[in-house]
Formats: sequence, structure tokens, C-alpha cells
Amino acid sequence: MKTEIRLYQPSDLSALYNICLQTANSGKDATHLLSYPKLVGDLYAAPYAVFEPDLCFVVTCSGKPSGYILGTRDSEKFYQCCAIEWFPKLREKYPLPSVNDNSWDAPIIRLIYKDRVIKKELEDYPAHLHIDLLPEIHGQGIGRDLMHTFLNRLRKFGVPAVHLEVGGTNLGAIKYYQKMGFQIIKEYERSIAFGKKL
Repeated sequence: MKTEIRLYQPSDLSALYNICLQTANSGKDATHLLSYPKLVGDLYAAPYAVFEPDLCFVVTCSGKPSGYILGTRDSEKFYQCCAIEWFPKLREKYPLPSVNDNSWDAPIIRLIYKDRVIKKELEDYPAHLHIDLLPEIHGQGIGRDLMHTFLNRLRKFGVPAVHLEVGGTNLGAIKYYQKMGFQIIKEYERSIAFGKKL
């Protein structure tokens, strides 16, 4: 089984959507939980590939995309760009759920209707990232190699620090980020913010 890390190519976009969906449930498949299968990819994968492809890396396993790391060097600018060029299209696609809607889709769709701003406690960590690997490539050190590739690219761009958020129940991911040298910045009700100075 040959694995390779390479820069994102536009032909990878559908694979990014699939990987995002198949890992959206704290690293497990969320296909059965979502009414809109492209929803998580529309929010957590595609805009990064479209707006910052030079910070999007794909890992292939025997030629098939099986994971990715992607993000932005400047969260504030990225959110501004999404507000103008990305979220209006998504709002046409996904109606705002009612306040009583407690489906899996609802809180994700509500994010599309909110102004995204960098949280005060994360202002010293301007970049942020998302990393997702399919189960078949877990435990081979690929996540570590992907992270090093991404962080080295941020350093090349002169970015001082990076943050990410992870679900509070995703214990495997929490352990991984700590092993990669990320420090807890803040614990929220359902997630934890990690940061790393570069």
C-alpha cells in the first residue's frame, strides 16, 4: 500500500467532500446522520480548497485520496472572504432551520448564517486548519507527516501561530494534537481549542 502526500488538485474536490463526510462524526462516518451529505464539506473542506489551494494537501493511498490537511494562513481574512463569496451561495442551498430543529444538520447550517469572527482567545493564532484521515490509513504516521507538511508551509509564509478546534469527545484526535505539540487554549462546552506557536 503506497501512500503519497501532494498538493491539492481541483480534481480532488469530490474526494474532499467524501472524506469530510466519512470522518465528520468524531472521526467516524456521518453519512447516516446528515440529511445533506455535502453540508460538512461545504463548510469545513471546500472553501479552503477553493480559496487557499496552496495550503491544501492530500494524502493518496495507492493513488486514491484518503485524507487531507487544509486551512488558512489568516482566519479573519478567510472568514471575510467566505462572508462575501461563499456563504451567500450556501444560504440559498440550505434553509435556516427552525429553533426547535435539533437534527445533526441544524447547528452546522446555523453556522452558515452567522458572522464568523476569530475568537478573542485565538487572535494570537491567526492560521487555522482541519485534518481528516480515513480509517484505512490510521496508525501509519501519515497524520504526523501531513501536519509537518502543513506547518512547514505556514512557516514558509511567515505565519506566527496556528489554531484548531476539536470535538471534546474525539479522544483520539485530542491525544494526536497534544502529541504534535499543540497546547490547549480554551475548553468550550462541546469542543477544545488548541494552538501552536511556529
